[in-house]
Amino acid sequence: MTERIREICESLSYAEVFADIGCDHGYCTEYMLKHDLCARAYISDISAGSLSKAEKLLKKEIEKGRCIPVVANGLEGIKEPCNLVLIAGMGGEEIIKILTDRPLPERFVLQPMQNSEKLRRFLIERGARIERDDTFGSGPTYDRIVGYGEGGDGYSEFEYRYGRDNLRSPSKAFLLKLEHDMKNYRTALAAPTLNGARRDGVRQKLYELEMIRDAIEGDL
Repeated sequence: MTERIREICESLSYAEVFADIGCDHGYCTEYMLKHDLCARAYISDISAGSLSKAEKLLKKEIEKGRCIPVVANGLEGIKEPCNLVLIAGMGGEEIIKILTDRPLPERFVLQPMQNSEKLRRFLIERGARIERDDTFGSGPTYDRIVGYGEGGDGYSEFEYRYGRDNLRSPSKAFLLKLEHDMKNYRTALAAPTLNGARRDGVRQKLYELEMIRDAIEGDL
């Protein structure tokens, strides 16, 4: 089990019905069932070939009726409410598409690979309550957003951009992410083709990250 999967599993909690969307190898669902954290689990993937990897791992649980495989786009094909929905390893915009035009899950664990800011804005606009919003990993790093579909919340502009817990209780993983992003911005600024408003935007972003980095290191 990779560091990423292990961290995601540690974010999961008890749910009567659990859904793992884009389940890949099915390790998170295996964790839920092995630790009796759900009575029933759905594994879903848009590709039958991809889903077969999880079906092989969870064959015994499928035979017992504790795990139900579904070839579908997102939550389509799951015919009952799920108390906990996991969507990990997809882009933030793809996660938004999956959650659009339906009620938000009662509880969710989301791990976007990019566009985390867009996902945060979508969740808050839909009335979600976020209880954990941080970055983890020792390289590469990943964002994690855990919360509830109801309850409401309020975010500042900086919290939308960087994650609330990253600003309130910054971790080594977040600092690593900042350094990685600053390196990319410095590389972009060195390119002779970057000019005008685009160059000003990158320079402003780099300055913002440096200010956040300096403030965090000053508190450590």
